Amino acid sequence: MVAALLALAAVRAVVDHAPDAPAVIATAVVLFALYAVGPALPRLRSSTSAAALWLAAVALVWLVLLVLTPDGVWVAFPLFFVQLHLLPLRGALAAVAATTVAAVAGFRWHNHTHALTAGTVIGPVLGAAVAIAVVLGYQALYRESEQRRRLIEELTAARGELAVAEHAAGVLAERERLAREIHDTLAQGLSSIQLLLRAAERAIPERPEAALGHVRQARTAAVDNLAEARRFVRALSPPDLEAGSLPAALERLCATTARTSSLAVHCQVSGAPTALPTAHEVALLRIAQSALANTVRHASADRVELTLSYMDTEVALDVVDDGAGFVPAEVPAPGSAAVTGTGFGLAAMRARARALQGTLVVESAPGEGTAVAVTLPCPAAPATSGSSAAPEAAS
Repeated sequence: MVAALLALAAVRAVVDHAPDAPAVIATAVVLFALYAVGPALPRLRSSTSAAALWLAAVALVWLVLLVLTPDGVWVAFPLFFVQLHLLPLRGALAAVAATTVAAVAGFRWHNHTHALTAGTVIGPVLGAAVAIAVVLGYQALYRESEQRRRLIEELTAARGELAVAEHAAGVLAERERLAREIHDTLAQGLSSIQLLLRAAERAIPERPEAALGHVRQARTAAVDNLAEARRFVRALSPPDLEAGSLPAALERLCATTARTSSLAVHCQVSGAPTALPTAHEVALLRIAQSALANTVRHASADRVELTLSYMDTEVALDVVDDGAGFVPAEVPAPGSAAVTGTGFGLAAMRARARALQGTLVVESAPGEGTAVAVTLPCPAAPATSGSSAAPEAAS
């Protein structure tokens, strides 16, 4: 636009045979050269003082052109945009106002025989107003665009952080699941195998047939634990639940515990058995396995009572032994479970109950046995056929 307006002023000066035509051409060339140098000066974008000096030089040459020809007035319009772009708002408005006054004065200078008219004043003023409105609108849009860009960057960063947090939470949940499964299945099974092999070792010299029985039981336990390992890695239901109902699985668990230990294990079912969600059945079976394993290893008990109670909106499991007992508040945290062997088991049982919005209570005292009670909420379901109590299983 600047090049076109300067070319227009030079051509008209030549066509009109103006006496100052050479001066007009020379001034137009100098102004264009000075204006064209501006974008090549990096300091103009970073230094307000440098921009002000450059604009002052441009304005000075423009004033010379304005004195030589009235066509120089039209260059004021692109100057408005450059001033508003390079200067702070307050300084830019002052520069635009001064340029407008100079444009109006230029009209008056070249038409000194005529008085100022509304058109000669409104034209430059309207041009200045349009330039200000366009630049301020552009700046508002630019600020909004920048805010949206920053918001998008923040949302993208937050989404990335959320994805990382979800991944970490998933990894932690999977680790906790595997830790619970290993504790309640493989660890308990390996402990039983160790006890059976130790019993077989003691029986070999005098009772080889009894030792052979212990070895066969250990082999069966190893096969069962291998199946458990394959299933919990694939997050499937335990084999005992796949083969039947929860009461039947608990009966088999009690029978196995009684067979591989010196405990008398008694299992009973209270209420009419109802269909439970798979997660509830798995949690109750694992808690029962862990509670019985703790009793075998730590309680020095003679008898254990396991009771599964079906109620209207809840299902409860109680495991009570007559062993040595302990102080629940003094059980170490899972981090020190390697020393006591009990910390992680209780923590895992509580985690299983809490994951299903249930509760787990451990009541015990030295010399008074231990009672583990877990209660899980569950939707009411039609009662299954059959008796309300399952047969007892004891050693």
